Amino acid sequence: MLNDMKVKAKDFPLKEARAMVKDLMIANQAIYWADFLFSITLGAAAFAATVISESFSPLGIIAYLVATFALYRAVIFIHEIVHFKKGSMRAFKLVWNLACGFLVMVPIFMYQGVHIDHHKRDIYGTKRDGEYLPFGAQNPWKNVWYVISSIFLPALIALRYIILTPLGWLIPPLRHLLWQRASSLTIDLEYCRPPATDRDGKYWRIQEVCACLYGWAAIALWYYHILPTKFFAVWYAVVFLVLFMNSIRTLGAHAYRNPGDESMTIVEQFLDSVDVPGSFLSALWAPVGLRFHATHHLFPNMPYHSLGTAYKRLKDNLPNSELYLEASRPTLFHAMISLWRDAANSQKTQK
Repeated sequence: MLNDMKVKAKDFPLKEARAMVKDLMIANQAIYWADFLFSITLGAAAFAATVISESFSPLGIIAYLVATFALYRAVIFIHEIVHFKKGSMRAFKLVWNLACGFLVMVPIFMYQGVHIDHHKRDIYGTKRDGEYLPFGAQNPWKNVWYVISSIFLPALIALRYIILTPLGWLIPPLRHLLWQRASSLTIDLEYCRPPATDRDGKYWRIQEVCACLYGWAAIALWYYHILPTKFFAVWYAVVFLVLFMNSIRTLGAHAYRNPGDESMTIVEQFLDSVDVPGSFLSALWAPVGLRFHATHHLFPNMPYHSLGTAYKRLKDNLPNSELYLEASRPTLFHAMISLWRDAANSQKTQK
């Protein structure tokens, strides 16, 4: 399958595609601010309603779902942030960290640098890519375990920042281990983050401190009976469902055909990725443009609000639109079934 994709990639009209969308590369800051502020405000209000409402009441359940989807959208803006041009939209980054990143304990530095590697030709799909596993070439039941494991992640995130972070300030070897193994938003548990450089941001240590302080501040507010115990249960439940949905979205984002030993060109990355243009539901499970993940890999620096326009323009006008549409799936379910089938067929071939 991987060899067939590489052959097809040679026929892709990349030059024409770039020319068609070159006017869509400018980010509209007003859209970013309005979208994020609305999402985080709605999420915070629904979160508070979940905490104060009767547990498992209709109002509480509705508020929980609204909080989850709204905060999920707010959190996913981290994907856009790491693609910002260096030095741009600094106020947006600061507000995102203060209002969202520290609250859910995923500050920007956990994705900065790491995600850019995922787009590099010599890293994408290889064992050095922490955001890639051969889901389409391994036992499909491992993919199921990947999704189920989301239930443990909120506890591990809280442990990392509330307990292990301050200990790391006192124990240098632990601090080094935390950077390598617990400071990256990746899916590969064996990923080892390279030593920090400028690409990881100048203020990652401050971000780490702030996430720790947010955690301890919540504990202090609980100790003085300002926050109820239910706050932490709701936080865990919301963060779990956010991570659970994101794990499913991640499985639907690529075909994951690379076993990890071959580099891939931009077009090959595109054909190994997935667009699910869909409708309103697609925007819920893959917010902030991530339903156009394949097109994003063609144009990593294109702002999310332009991806839908780019998709339609390329679909309608490319001289070889059939090849472009090979990266499209009608629904998430179809993408998941295709991934399962590829994985199962790969296992049969290996036998």
